This record gives sequence, C-alpha cells and structure tokens, in this order.
Amino acid sequence: MSAIEDLATELSKLPGIGRKTALRLTYHLLKQSREQSRRLAESLLTLSDRVKPCERCFNLTEDDVCGICRDPRRDQSVVCVVEEPSDIGAIERAGGFRGVYHVLGGRLAPLHGVGPEDLTVVALVERAANGSVREVIVATNPSLEGEATAVYVQRELAATSVSVARIAPGLPMGGDLEYADRAAIAQALAARRSM
Repeated sequence: MSAIEDLATELSKLPGIGRKTALRLTYHLLKQSREQSRRLAESLLTLSDRVKPCERCFNLTEDDVCGICRDPRRDQSVVCVVEEPSDIGAIERAGGFRGVYHVLGGRLAPLHGVGPEDLTVVALVERAANGSVREVIVATNPSLEGEATAVYVQRELAATSVSVARIAPGLPMGGDLEYADRAAIAQALAARRSM
C-alpha cells in the first residue's frame, strides 16, 4: 500500500471522516511544509504519551486528578455520569452545573462486545458508597444503549444511599449529548427526574 493510501486509511478510521474526506486531508497535509507535518506527528505522539484518565472521575487529563475534580468551587457531592469525556465539554458549555463528573468510558452495547466489565461502573459505586456523594445524575445519551446503561447504573447504585436521577427528556432519542445545543442540555439537567 502506498504512503498516501496508508494515511488515508488511518484518517478514515476517525469518527466522521469518510474515505473522500480522508483523501482530501491527506492531500492537504502533503501541501504543508515538512516541519508542519513533523509538528503534527509530534503533537499526536505527545497526546498519547501525556493524556490519561483522571484517577477519580476518568475524564481525560495530563495530571493524576483532573481540574474539575480539584476545583474547590465544585460540589463534590453531586456527580454527573456521562458516557465519554467529550460529553463533559457539552455540559460545561451549557453552564449551570457545578458538580463533578464520572466518565463511564462508553455505554452498554452487547452487539459491539461492550459489557458492564468494560465500563467504570464499579468505580462509580465505590465512589458513591464512600459517603461523600449525595446525588448521582445519569446523563447517558438518549439512545436504546444509553437508556439501558442508565438503568444498569441505577440498579448498581441501589445498594448505596445516594439519590439517583436521570436527565429529563428533551434531547432527541438517538441523539448525542456532545452535539446537543446548550439550552437543551441545561433544561435536561434542570428538569432531571428520580429513577
């Protein structure tokens, strides 16, 4: 396989990048200076070397504990459970949520080989059982898999004393939290309901 085909194949593995876009990006990169291509490659390597999951919430960070978990102005007793780190950005952009997060690392998807053992639910239950958490808000995506994950999380937290709530309807079924508008996310969080 040629170098052009090899790079286009790798780029097309990225979300939202089809074959045509991958080729267009490849040809664009070929027009850049060798130094700019080297900086891009080094940035990719640095990213994979330095970024890791937060020890507490599994958000992505360069430190052991992320900035949100370390922020003394955040309410550590309210934990918003999301599927992916990118969902945190969507909720933060919506504004108004001053608690902390817990990233599951995906959602239950048996057809794709993702089971409970692939998610960070055990760490969430341990976190909730230590007594410092008062409320868990489950903000998984409004899809069949997201709903199944929400029910599973709620069932696993049943043995703890925390209140478990689900974000309110308002996001379209099958939608992605990451791409929802600020107002919809803020409304869904404000109108959350007990599970």
